[in-house]
Amino acid sequence: MDAYAKVLLIAIPGFIGLILVEWLFSLWKGKTAFRSMDTISSLASGSTNTLKNILKLSLVIISYGWLVDKVALVEMETTWLVWVLSFIAIDFASYWSHRLAHSINFFWNKHVIHHSSEEFNLACALRQSISELVSLGFIFLFPAALLGLPAEVIAVIAPIHLFAQFWYHTTLIPKLGFLEYIIVTPSQHRVHHAINDEYLDKNMAAIFCVWDRLFGTFQEELDDVPCVYGVKRAVATWNPIKINIQHMWLLAQDAWRAEKWTDKFKLWFMPTGWRPADVLEKYPVEYTKDAFTQVKYETDASKALHLWSWFQYLITTGLMLHMLIYISEISPEQLFVYGIFLFVMIYSFTSLMDKDSYAWWIEIAKSVFGLGILYYYGDWFLINNMIPFGNILIASYLIISVFVVAYFAFVEFKNSPNPSQLSPQKINSKIGAQ
Repeated sequence: MDAYAKVLLIAIPGFIGLILVEWLFSLWKGKTAFRSMDTISSLASGSTNTLKNILKLSLVIISYGWLVDKVALVEMETTWLVWVLSFIAIDFASYWSHRLAHSINFFWNKHVIHHSSEEFNLACALRQSISELVSLGFIFLFPAALLGLPAEVIAVIAPIHLFAQFWYHTTLIPKLGFLEYIIVTPSQHRVHHAINDEYLDKNMAAIFCVWDRLFGTFQEELDDVPCVYGVKRAVATWNPIKINIQHMWLLAQDAWRAEKWTDKFKLWFMPTGWRPADVLEKYPVEYTKDAFTQVKYETDASKALHLWSWFQYLITTGLMLHMLIYISEISPEQLFVYGIFLFVMIYSFTSLMDKDSYAWWIEIAKSVFGLGILYYYGDWFLINNMIPFGNILIASYLIISVFVVAYFAFVEFKNSPNPSQLSPQKINSKIGAQ
C-alpha cells in the first residue's frame, strides 16, 4: 500500500496538471471542452475511485497470483519478452472485460460512470467506478496464467496500462495518420464515448486497436457525424456516488416489478438496456432517442456556488493527499474512518451542486462526523505534523461550511429555479436504453 500511495502522490497532481493544460489550450483554441460543474463531478468521481482502492472495498474471488500458480503450463523467467507479452495479455483482457460491460445489463453498472459525462476531456477519463465490489478480472487473464506470465510482472504493468489510457480522452487532438491502425487514438475513443447510433458500443480496445478490428467492433470517426457524448439515459446529477448506483437501482426495481419469475432472473444477464415487456409498458424510462436532440444536464448555479464547489473539491483533494502521505502511520481503523468521511464529503458538496433539497442536512452530518473524529481521536490524523494548528483549521472549516451551505440552501436556492426543471429533456419511449 505504501508503494501504491507513492504512485498516487505523483499521479494525482500530474493528472490535475494535465487537465489544467488541456483547459488552457482549449481556451486558446476557442473550443468549449469543459463545463465547471461537469469537471468537478469528473474529478470527484476520480477521488471516490481512489478512496475505494485505498480502503480495498472490493472482493477478489481468485487472485491472478493464485491462478498462475495453479494453471501455468510453463514457468517463465522475467525477460523483456515477458514484459511485452504481459502488456499484450492485459490489453487483451481489458478489451473483453470492457466489451462485457457494454453487453450485459449487470456489468454495465460498473462502467456507466465512465460514460456519464456529457463532455469529453481529460477530466472525463477520471470517472471511474466504485460499484464493482467483486472483481472478476481473473477470468480474462486466464490466457496469461496459462502462459505462466509472472504475477509480479502483471502487478507492475496493470497500473501502467490503466494510466496509459488517460491521454486520449480529448477533443483537441485530430486523427493521427498511420497510428490509427496501431493504437487507440483520441479520434477512436471519441467514437467510443458517443451516443450516436453509428458509434454506439464501438471501439472497446484500451491500447491496441487491433482487437476492435479483429473482433468486429471498430468504427472510424466520421467527418459528417459529430460525436455527442454521454449515455442514452442521462444520469442528470453531478453526484458520482449516485451515478454509480443508478443503473443497478433500475435493475432492482425492474426485477421487483416484473410479473414473470423468469424475467426477474434473466434481466440481469440480458443485453444492456433490456427490460421486461410488462415493466416497459407500466414504467417507461426517459432517454435520448436521437443524439442531436440531447439537452445537456445543468443546474442554475451562481458564480458563488461554482467557487464554493471548487473550494470543496480542493479541500477534499488536499485531505486525500494528506491521507496518502501519512498512510503508513495511520491505523487501519482510522484509515477506514478517514475514507468514509471523505466519501460523505464528496456526497455532500456534489448534492449541493445538484441543488438537492437535503444538501444542507448532508453537510450537517458531514460536519458532525468530522467534529466527532476530532473529539474521539483528539487529532485529525496527524495533520499538525504537516500544518501548524491543523486541527483548529479543520474544526473551523467544518463549522463554517455548515453556515455557507445554509446560505445556499435557504437564501440563494429559494429564489432560483428548481434544478429538476433544468434537467435534460428526453424523449419518452417504451424501450430500454443504456
